[in-house]
Amino acid sequence: MFRKIAALVVSLIALPMAVNAAVIQLPKTGQSLCYDAAGTEIACDGTGQDGEKQLGVAWPQPRLVENGDGTVTDNLTGLVWLQNANCFDVVPWAEAFREASELSDGECGLVDGSAVGQWRLPNIKELQSLMDISGTRDALPAEHPFTGIAYSYWSSTTHAVYTASGWVAIHDGSVRSTPKEGSFHVWPVRNGQ
Repeated sequence: MFRKIAALVVSLIALPMAVNAAVIQLPKTGQSLCYDAAGTEIACDGTGQDGEKQLGVAWPQPRLVENGDGTVTDNLTGLVWLQNANCFDVVPWAEAFREASELSDGECGLVDGSAVGQWRLPNIKELQSLMDISGTRDALPAEHPFTGIAYSYWSSTTHAVYTASGWVAIHDGSVRSTPKEGSFHVWPVRNGQ
């Protein structure tokens, strides 16, 4: 009986790791430097940090493509982003969902034929996927085609413990949770065609 329980426990622990390892391949972050606990730049050799390892899927070239219709396609993720990243007023979290889902052709510079319901609020991982953290200020990839970049954007992701808070992505590449009553920008996304 003990062996059966032990085998079951090992299987339950190993299964999620095996499934997750096979499902997703993370992209390169762009990080090329390494830091100590105080945030001081250090030599990368032997740190095991991303700046040393340089692991992940290489970014396609070009990474971001302006489609000429008010949208930008991310060739790494396949997502289509609104080119105008500052089309909406800052709004609370619940209203951000409505703003994103009601976006359609003819608004915010869109001439893509999209209809209400095709756009949505991105999750925090989708927002983070846009970030190139090799820079020091704006974390978007160099020469990105977006316009009107604002300081912070709502994601659709709720904090796992503090459910009255949602996750916000900051233009410098950081993320934070904040109460959903707060007001931040909306940057709609849709799945690629």
